[in-house]
Amino acid sequence: MTSRRQAGPRGAAFLLAQLGAHATERFSQRVQALGLTPPDVGLLRMIASRPGRSQQSVAVDLGVVPSRVVALVDNLDHKGLVERRPSETDRRHHALHLTVDGEHMMTEMRSIAAAHDDDICAGLDPDERSQLARLLQRIADQQGLTPGVHPGYRQMGGHRKKQSDDGAEDDAAADAARTTARGRRPGTGAQRRSAAAGR
Repeated sequence: MTSRRQAGPRGAAFLLAQLGAHATERFSQRVQALGLTPPDVGLLRMIASRPGRSQQSVAVDLGVVPSRVVALVDNLDHKGLVERRPSETDRRHHALHLTVDGEHMMTEMRSIAAAHDDDICAGLDPDERSQLARLLQRIADQQGLTPGVHPGYRQMGGHRKKQSDDGAEDDAAADAARTTARGRRPGTGAQRRSAAAGR
């Protein structure tokens, strides 16, 4: 009789994918109680680690188009966790900051993340956990992954193709698209012009 341990693929890459999917699902369940998703948590962490960073810089790190970051930030803004402020160095950019509620949420998230890590690594002793973390970091570095950024963000929207010289155009274009979408009226441009001419 074939044991469960012998069945199926046993390569390191498969085990990493299997554990990654399992850990992501468990983490998603934990943060759902706070009304968040894993992408929300990742973005909150990025802003908390660098308060005042621009939407464009977040898009670069995530490897997605700026308009995708606008949607993510809008969601956290509506929840009262993030706010946009005019940049002190370049007013063409928005500076992202956590609100007071956002800071409190990060405190809760740190406790949840620690419990999640303990749960996933419960089968290892402290020395083995440290060794595993070092080995995984070596693999991540060799694969060219951005530290602290989950590659799953790239599956949520358009990939970033080209970065402008200073990023201001990206922020402006993304925000213009958001503003236009909110104020857009039904009907084509030709229909609206025709209606206006008849007034």
